Amino acid sequence: MTRCGVVALAGKPNVGKSTLLNALVGEHLAIVSPKPQSTRLPVVGLLTRADTQFIFTDSPGLLEPEYQLHEAMRAAALRAIADAEVIAYLHPLSEYPAPPLAQVGKLGRPPRAPVVTVYTKADLAASSTDLYRLLPTSTVAVSAITGQGLEDLLSTLRAQLPESPFHYDPDAMATQPMRFFAAEFVREAAFELLHEELPYSVAVEIDEFREGQEPVYIRAVVYVERTSQKGIVIGEGGRTIKAIGQTARGKIEALLGARVFLELHAKVLPKWRRQLASLKRLGYVG
Repeated sequence: MTRCGVVALAGKPNVGKSTLLNALVGEHLAIVSPKPQSTRLPVVGLLTRADTQFIFTDSPGLLEPEYQLHEAMRAAALRAIADAEVIAYLHPLSEYPAPPLAQVGKLGRPPRAPVVTVYTKADLAASSTDLYRLLPTSTVAVSAITGQGLEDLLSTLRAQLPESPFHYDPDAMATQPMRFFAAEFVREAAFELLHEELPYSVAVEIDEFREGQEPVYIRAVVYVERTSQKGIVIGEGGRTIKAIGQTARGKIEALLGARVFLELHAKVLPKWRRQLASLKRLGYVG
């Protein structure tokens, strides 16, 4: 009998959810950044192994909302937890022990699905050998960078998944369309190349996506909240937006397996993070 189910990767911002998703699926799907709160929408990655299909959901970090976008991110994280068959609760090994998930997420009540505590960034934890002796047998310590503990994690999660037919083609690795990843990779490039708080003011919308031709043509709009930010995104002589485009194009081509012509434009969408109409338009609120 096959097993299949949704595994929500949950925890505070910057605990390594996106890096772990990419490591488990074996493909760069989710934005990875040293800056916290880079995940705004859940990214769903698929891994099918023999008789088991894992549907991993990399959800936004459980944060204290400061404005409307944060409210939408927290709602998405709570939905992912509520919809999961198993919850992988991530917490850095160097900050052992992990407080209960319900406490960290201010959930009000423990989640309905079983929770597997996963200690992340094991390669960075000082004296991790001593910490391993303290870990309960029900927990798993992993490093998404070195691959340490990933097989143990999959075995632990598999035991909790329900018996079920596969929900997706065994060869599939994601459920979202390529347009979604194209927008995310432009935003990831902005996180890499822009400084301080500016990446948090960036949103990306795909205007046009034409497949079936060589190269694939993509036109995207990079939105910021103020005119001064637009100038920074464009850069002197257009250098910055060109660099963002080059970086993003490489990521899109790697996932798509085809050459891409990526055209970027910068526009101002005033206070989009704080306005419900703008968040709906950009797909952050359903």
